[in-house]
Amino acid sequence: MNSAEDRQIALDLISEATEAGARKESACKALGLPSRTLRRWEVQAKEDGELEDQRQAAASQRTPANKMTAEERGKIISTCNQPEYKSLPPSQIVPILADQGVYLGSESTYYRLLREAGQVNRRGKAKPPNKVKKPKGYKAVAANKVWSWDITYLAAAITGMFFKLYLIEDIFSRKIVGWEVHDSETAEHASSLISKACLAEGIHQGGLVLHSDNGSPMKGATMLATLQKLGVVPSFSRPSVSDDNPYSESLFRTLKYSPKYPNKPFESIEAARKWVQEFVQWYNNEHRHSGVCYTTPSQRHRGEDVAILEQRKQVYQAAKEKNPGRWSGQIRNWSPVTEVWLNPPKEVRAETQKLAKVA
Repeated sequence: MNSAEDRQIALDLISEATEAGARKESACKALGLPSRTLRRWEVQAKEDGELEDQRQAAASQRTPANKMTAEERGKIISTCNQPEYKSLPPSQIVPILADQGVYLGSESTYYRLLREAGQVNRRGKAKPPNKVKKPKGYKAVAANKVWSWDITYLAAAITGMFFKLYLIEDIFSRKIVGWEVHDSETAEHASSLISKACLAEGIHQGGLVLHSDNGSPMKGATMLATLQKLGVVPSFSRPSVSDDNPYSESLFRTLKYSPKYPNKPFESIEAARKWVQEFVQWYNNEHRHSGVCYTTPSQRHRGEDVAILEQRKQVYQAAKEKNPGRWSGQIRNWSPVTEVWLNPPKEVRAETQKLAKVA
């Protein structure tokens, strides 16, 4: 009964029924109409003299009074396609027409009509930006399956000069598996470092994924040839998207925000190498990483984290049994992380967020 005619018929039927002695509530029930709705219709008919549906949903179905005519819409499209305006966006066309004493519509109206006509394109010679797909996601279920590497700058004592720190991290264990400090960025340095890291980790078969950004050392011919020779699969971030290489970015932040990071620039490349060596020793063997349940990267890399976490679980369980009144729920979850994703697909991110909310 959304039309005004249907509503008037309902009012007439209920009026006849009440005049014949029926109760208004019973008449409404017979029509399946709530009594409150009937009272609203009666008030509306008395005050407005009409029974049009005033609800927002119904109003949205009616034609707006200020809707442009087909002629007005066509005038805007034809104006945008005139030779003097065909290379200009609405933000330029509207004020130009206003200077001529002409107003056809707002900028948003121009854009809406152009969009409906399939003409919202870049005007002029400017090319649209390239849409680069997100890099393929990789899942690591063990050490030496997916590595991430990058280069960061270390300030030198000479103004404007920087040393370059090359750093490779295993994303499953968070262990730094290779590093070097040089005074330049070259594909040759990167190639040498990757070869040494693979040799140190005993990687002789293909399948290792090496992720990096799009810098020239990462994509140089020497570097790519070395990866092909070693059977390493290269993976690259999108241009200017640091989130595609989160593990290296996080590691560099840990390095530079470390309390022991020097307040003054390094006096020499030897001093920089000495400090980085000490940092790597601490990070791999002493630092309990939150991403691997607060075990050290070296423990995780060697597979010792499972036994360590099981022992922690037993300690917590014993503490709860000894004094259960201090525990309102389950003990802390010390289960080891079984898989680590680099650039996970949407469904994996959604599932991770869902589990985090439940936890």
